[in-house]
Amino acid sequence: MYYDNPFKTRLPEPHEALPGRLQEIKTSDFHNVLNTPLHPPFADNFEKLVVGMGCFWGAERLFWQCNGVFSTAVGYAGGQTPNPTYEEVCSGRTGHTEAVHIIFDPSVISLNSLLTIFWEEHNPTQYMRQGNDRGTQYRSALYAVDEKQLNAFHSSAAVYQKALTKSGYKKIQTEIKKLTHFYYAEDYHQQYLHKVPNGYCGLSGCGISYDYTS
Repeated sequence: MYYDNPFKTRLPEPHEALPGRLQEIKTSDFHNVLNTPLHPPFADNFEKLVVGMGCFWGAERLFWQCNGVFSTAVGYAGGQTPNPTYEEVCSGRTGHTEAVHIIFDPSVISLNSLLTIFWEEHNPTQYMRQGNDRGTQYRSALYAVDEKQLNAFHSSAAVYQKALTKSGYKKIQTEIKKLTHFYYAEDYHQQYLHKVPNGYCGLSGCGISYDYTS
């Protein structure tokens, strides 16, 4: 039961986290939709974005549909357990959230364009959940690859908070911090909604526009 598990509403302390494993989770080499590499190395002119928007199936599809996005993958980030399994993440004892790894060409699509999708297509004011999906693995998150990206994330959150506040929404709960590691999820999760077109997607935004030019 959801309420019987304390790790559904709080992150584990280091001594509570599962140990994980040294071996990486095996995935296919190529993206099932874009037919591009799923793993690095990527071209030097490409940039990376890692986001958490709740269930990663629907979130990944949003981004692979964007012109200028070279590759996407789903996995786990923000926690402590190395190379976790999906079942371990669901236990709440890894500290990870479900995340989407996005490789994009900034000469074609800007970071702010991708952040528009991030902010508008889920509800960042919900704590440790998205809709009926409850638990730490569904928390909203932005994980920065460097200080420049971290500053951009904080600035974008401030912009969207103003718009949300005007419409009566509460404080943004998005976890914004430096990326320590992105662990690839199992192969059956990769591009799941391409493999299962009628599969579950719980994404639901607030209906509030993110205007990064304001």
